[in-house]
Amino acid sequence: MNKYAAGLIGGLVATVAQSAIMLMKSGIGLMPQLDVIAMLSTMMGTTTAVAWIAHCMIGAVWGVSFAALASRIPTGPSWVRGMVFLIAPWLAMMVVVMPMAGAGLFGMNMGIMAPMMTLVLHLIFGAVMGFTYAKLARPVDIAWSGYPRHA
Repeated sequence: MNKYAAGLIGGLVATVAQSAIMLMKSGIGLMPQLDVIAMLSTMMGTTTAVAWIAHCMIGAVWGVSFAALASRIPTGPSWVRGMVFLIAPWLAMMVVVMPMAGAGLFGMNMGIMAPMMTLVLHLIFGAVMGFTYAKLARPVDIAWSGYPRHA
């Protein structure tokens, strides 16, 4: 499978995993004020269903972006590179999206758990995305250099 298709699928699989954790978090009442889908829905001025679709599309875009840059992240296996890659989107969420949603810089209006919880969610997303990508992409697409790896 080519690297962009692998990245797209990796991003979607990671979105499903992250979403399941978000739903479990909400189900047990852990940080109910940190509801990413409600934040998206409010920011977009749309329904929850459309916010879920946007959430999945964002995950797919990060997967394709990872596919484009994975070979340039010099940090071990793909699941670790996925985690390293997702630090930048987490920072963007903390300094752009959270303030836009009224949660303050790094979501501190919700307390110290907000940045920690979102970092964990992003790291899980990155690990699942990177792992899935590595399983689906051709070996030449996940090599660290332009030279193909041999099995």
